[in-house]
Amino acid sequence: MKDNPMPKFEKQMYIAGELTGGMASIDVFNPATEELVATVPTAGIADADRALEAARAAFPTWAQTSISERQEWMRKLRDAVIENEEHLRDCIHYELGKPWASTQEDFDSLKNSLAFYAEEIARFQDMGLPDRAGTHTHRMVYEPAGVALAFLAWNFPLLNLAFKIGPAMAAGCPIIIRPSEQTPISAYAVGELCHKIGMPNGVVQILCTDGYDVADHLSASPIPALITLIGSTKTGKHIMRTGASTIKRYSMELGGNAPVLVFPDADLDLAADIVCGVKFSNAGQVCVSPNRVFVHRDVHDAFTEKAVARAESATVGWDKTANITTGPVIDGRAWSRLRCLIDDAALYGATILAGGTRPDGQNKGHFLAPTVLGGVTETMGVYQQETFGPIVSIVPFDETSELERMANDCDDGGLTAYVFTRDLAKAERWAGKLRYGEIQINGVKYDIDLPHGGIGQSGIGHDCSTLALHDYLVVKRITRALETA
Repeated sequence: MKDNPMPKFEKQMYIAGELTGGMASIDVFNPATEELVATVPTAGIADADRALEAARAAFPTWAQTSISERQEWMRKLRDAVIENEEHLRDCIHYELGKPWASTQEDFDSLKNSLAFYAEEIARFQDMGLPDRAGTHTHRMVYEPAGVALAFLAWNFPLLNLAFKIGPAMAAGCPIIIRPSEQTPISAYAVGELCHKIGMPNGVVQILCTDGYDVADHLSASPIPALITLIGSTKTGKHIMRTGASTIKRYSMELGGNAPVLVFPDADLDLAADIVCGVKFSNAGQVCVSPNRVFVHRDVHDAFTEKAVARAESATVGWDKTANITTGPVIDGRAWSRLRCLIDDAALYGATILAGGTRPDGQNKGHFLAPTVLGGVTETMGVYQQETFGPIVSIVPFDETSELERMANDCDDGGLTAYVFTRDLAKAERWAGKLRYGEIQINGVKYDIDLPHGGIGQSGIGHDCSTLALHDYLVVKRITRALETA
């Protein structure tokens, strides 16, 4: 792997309209090189309280700000984002070790979210309701829910931020954004842009915390009306327990253990391309990544051969000038966890068909070669857990009688499922059987205008689309009695 020059990022938190240091600091290391790229400030209780009070103070004015003025602020921020594309992408490239080409998705998501929600909020109109007795008039109006508190995962630093800042600003909700302590650099860079354009105090605030104490203090505060999260189901449960000091709204995109159903009549090249493409991009650290690949035994060997070929041809690394398929996993603990899952599967009868360890020539960084496991069964950890790594686990099946049970057997809830078959009637039947928030048939598509959310333990509410705005808005009924003669 060719080394990139290692910059040092100087970043600060953005609280109450000011760039500021904090009570403590954390070191941020590049997972691709294990080298220090930044030491950034983190919030203490006093910093958190200052952010909470600034958001509370901002809410009455920001909520009453006209839609056209909120749109103007969103466009100013979008323009600043576009002007600073290379720097924002560099932040992600170094803090996450993400291959350079993959940083484009993060950047585009932020740019597109600000543009989309600036337009979408204008579509919300008061709605009249009929009165059966003819004695009253009724209107349903949308109003901002209140202060929003957002906890972000590390796997898509700007994409995750984009999914929250767009609908919050459009709806009129001041938002406190807490990025992951593992990838705070790009979020802090957005705070710099908010400061640069003169964003009204308290409308957007970005601060990182180290550990649970300060994060729990934010959750337990009575000031947030909405807590939104991208993270694990375990973290979601913790935040809901902590936030129960008052009645709050929740919007959470949580974990999943996505099944893939490959039927005998499937286009196997298409299926292998999509499964491996999603599974190996971002080193498999994607909430919608295929985890359990159920393949009919009639096409099992052919599909497996194609998956192995794609794993073996994938390029692993971090060189900014190279065409890289798979970057590193987030840290050494994640690498060890994945290696333990592979070893456990092998111990209980699975076959390591590709990868399974460090790639050849990678002597530093947290890289795991794209891996294919054959003969995976329900007893294995790699089957039962969301792997969050570049591991394709192939589970053969003969009859569909058990397939529905196995595919829906997911303690982490249902976020995404994939179906591959040329029989569209069959595909629709299985779309109805699968308990997942998103069913991807013979393809995969995500965009800012498409709803993204899970069922059960995979979350509450939605990211993306107009549905996300509903999480940040409350509905008020205004009823007026008609005058009588």
